[in-house]
This record gives sequence, C-alpha cells and structure tokens, in this order.
Amino acid sequence: MAAPSSTEANTASWLERHADERPGAEAVIDAHRRLDYDGLAARVARCAGVLEARGVGRGDRVAILMGNHSPYLETAFAAAQLGAMAVPVNTRWSPREIAVLLDDCTPRAVVHDAERAAGFERALGAARHCPEFRLEAGPPDAPYEAALAAARPHPGPVAVSPDDPMILMYTSGTTGAPKGALLPHRKTLYNARNAERFFALSAEDRVLVVLPLFHSFGLAILSTPTLYAGGTVILHPQFDPAAVWRAVADERVTFFGAVPTMFRHLHEELAAKEHGHYALETLRFLFTAGAAIPVELILAYERRGLVLKQGFGQTETSILTCLDAGDAVRKAGSVGRPVHHGELRVVAREGIEGPVEAWRDVATGETGEIVVRGPTTMLGYWERPEETAATLRGEWLRTGDLATVDDEGFLTLVGRARELYISGGENVYPAEVEAVLETHPAVREVAIVGEPDERWGEVGRAFLALEPGAELDPEEFHAFARERLAVFKIPKRLVTLKELPRTETGKIQKWKLTRIEETPSS
Repeated sequence: MAAPSSTEANTASWLERHADERPGAEAVIDAHRRLDYDGLAARVARCAGVLEARGVGRGDRVAILMGNHSPYLETAFAAAQLGAMAVPVNTRWSPREIAVLLDDCTPRAVVHDAERAAGFERALGAARHCPEFRLEAGPPDAPYEAALAAARPHPGPVAVSPDDPMILMYTSGTTGAPKGALLPHRKTLYNARNAERFFALSAEDRVLVVLPLFHSFGLAILSTPTLYAGGTVILHPQFDPAAVWRAVADERVTFFGAVPTMFRHLHEELAAKEHGHYALETLRFLFTAGAAIPVELILAYERRGLVLKQGFGQTETSILTCLDAGDAVRKAGSVGRPVHHGELRVVAREGIEGPVEAWRDVATGETGEIVVRGPTTMLGYWERPEETAATLRGEWLRTGDLATVDDEGFLTLVGRARELYISGGENVYPAEVEAVLETHPAVREVAIVGEPDERWGEVGRAFLALEPGAELDPEEFHAFARERLAVFKIPKRLVTLKELPRTETGKIQKWKLTRIEETPSS
C-alpha cells in the first residue's frame, strides 16, 4: 500500500524547518549573494508563487538551465513545494540536444541564466514544444529577482506521497542517448540520510560545490543532503583548482566533492605551491565518485594530511557503496561496502534475465550484476515503459554494473554489462583490462571497447591518452600486456588520443569512441 501524502514528505519542508529553528544560519552562498535559512525559505516561497501564477502545478515539469547559482536550488525546491518536478538540463548540451529534452518532457516553465539564453533560443527554434513561461535568473539585476520581489509567496509545501516524483534527471549518456530518470521525494530523503551517515553531516558543515548542479553528484550527493542537515552550501560556477583551495580557506570549508580528474588537477595545484600556501585546516575529508580513482592519488593526498573518501552510484540509485579512506589502500580497487538505506546484491549473470525468485547471489570472487532495492531507487524512466521494465524487476533495480564481492563484503567493479564482450568464447571485462594497462608508465588513461572480428567474434580496441611528453612503442606495450594479462584479454588495436571523451563528472563516453572509424594499426 502506498504511503499516505503529507507536507512532511515534501522535501521543501526541510527549508521551512530550518528557517523556524535556525533562521540566521547561513544556507547558500554564491557569487552574488549570501543567504541564511530564513532568506532562502522566503525566496523559495516567492519562486513557487511565481511558478504557480504561471500555471505550474502538481506533476508539471520545470526545466532549469543555468550554472551554479542560488536560484538553481531555489527553483528546484520551489517546484517541489508545488508538487511539480525540477528538470536539470546539462549546460554542455548543444541546442539540438536541449530541443530533444524539451520535446521529451514538455516542461511548462524554464528558468535559465543569461549565459545560456542564446543557446536556449536556438533550442526553441529546433523544438516542437515551447514552454509557456521562461525566466532569466542569476545576478541581482536579473528578471528573476524582480519577479520574486513582486510575487505573492506560496503558503507552503503541498502534501505529497513519498513516491511522488520530485526531479526528472536525465542520465549522463555514457552508453548513448540520455534517459529521464524519475526521482521521488523519498529518494532525495534517504539519499540525504545515507550521506548524513557516511559523511557524518551536521549543521556545522560548510560544503563546497564545484560540480554542476545539473548532475546527481552536485545536486543530490552534495547540495540537498547539506541542506537537509542544515549546513551551508557554497556554490562555485566553474572548476578552478586555485579558486577551490582559496575557498576552502576563506569559507572554512569542511568537505567538498569532485571527480577523479578534478582531484588530479587539484593535487597538481597543491604540489606547485609551497607547503602551507593554502590553509586547509578546516577540511574534515574530501569525497570522490563518478569514476575509479587511482590508489596512488589517494596516497598523495594522504601524505598531505587530507582524507579522501570515495563512493559509487548512479543517477537512478544515488550512492550505493562507500569506501572510507582507511580502507582505500587495504582494499585497493574496491568501491566499498553497501550504504545503510538500501539492500544490494550481486547476482549471477546466467540467471539475471529470468525470474527474480531464481536469482543466485555470486560466490566470493565471482562476477555478477549489481541489483538494489530500497527507498533510494528511481520510479522509472520518463515515458519509456520498455526500458523501465528492463531495469526495474519487481522491487529490484538492475544497475547494469558488474562486480565481484570479497569475503568482507567489499565490492570491486568489473565493468558495465553492455561493455562486456566475448572473444573466442571467453568473457572479457574492459574495466579489468583497463586497470592493468593504466599501470604502464606512458599511459595516463585507457578505455577499451569490443569490436567485431572474423576469427574471434569480438576483440578489444584500446583508446589511450598518454602522459605529457610520453611516446608509446606498440610492440613494447603488447609485451607489457602479455606479462600481465591472458592473451584473449589483450586489445588487438591501439588508438592514441589527446583526451578521452568524458561526461561532466568524468565518466568516459565509450559510445563516442565506437564512432571513431580510422584507427592506426598496432
């Protein structure tokens, strides 16, 4: 039976509670304003009033196309207050891609900033659906501020069921076209509770957010849990390593999150400055997710007295596993153990397509697919019933991620189910091969995809980005691989690229690599 509706189930009620209990505590800081909880709650109520006056109501979509500004969070919570859905839009998408989103989810309103106005106009020209209302936000002189000043504040959060959708978030598209994941209020709540537990979040925390709010990492893993706990969110519009370290000192930041590629740049910035150049005493820890992080980078931060934690998850599930810094070296390559709110299994692949009742958990060291159930899972994909049915099997959500489990319950990712290829009858997991090849001194990063082969059925093709100034001898590289891998796992062709294509959170977009047709012979 569905949980009853209530105003307490509405995530917008968090802000009202903090405004009542600690009105003067800092809530959100951006380049233009510093808001306490009283001020943030008031702005959210006025934003909800603006949207309601323009016809936005329960179940409607409100698209948000802007950088990291306070109005982003205000709009998301205002939509929730009305029972509507916020739709974060990737600011790196082309107008054509934005037009596809507009036609897919047909938002009633769009809030954007001046920087994206021209691109949004081009998107409207290519789209069949035109939102009924649009508003420009950002700096204090933006039309959004005038609209808020003139608006009648909405009286408060409407009653919702925990299963009512709050956010429609499009996946990052590592394997193809993005899909809209319907994320309910309960998912936001229990993800915040998981973060509260793993991060030891409190109202004293001051969390720097340099990751884009259109992505789950920036919005759901960092920002909303901090606001749930009554802490302070500090928004940066773009990633700049020196600006990050300065902000840590100036704003007394207690932790922040970034993807592994960012942490590499951040460490280079620290290494380039004299010891003690940046005051980092307030940092409790650092957090990374989105892609695997090299153990040597964890150790490099550890030598500077900085704790680096990591996690693993998806848009559809939020964080699934977490690994404390204390286990990072002892459990090198692992992504940790399951989080508290949710049940996770690793199921044998030979039965995964069959009935759930017949699923078998893998033995220690055996590869299987991660499945999860519990309050942090999505409702399904927006208007994609076939893909929803393939992903949601009863109460269980199939992640498509392959992993092994050790005797202590730590998971190690092997790859994506769709990335696995079969060469001469043998399963090849690209993540396993990539981890080995990345230990070559000339290689900075590597991505492997399977491709058809007349003799073996499928073989691997490796795309390599080299260390600055490095050169690669293909024969020497293959000799290096033969010492460490079975012959059937060794890629048959090598392609050297300046950079590998990535999503905004550092995940390699292998579907783009498969479109590269010309490859040098190895």
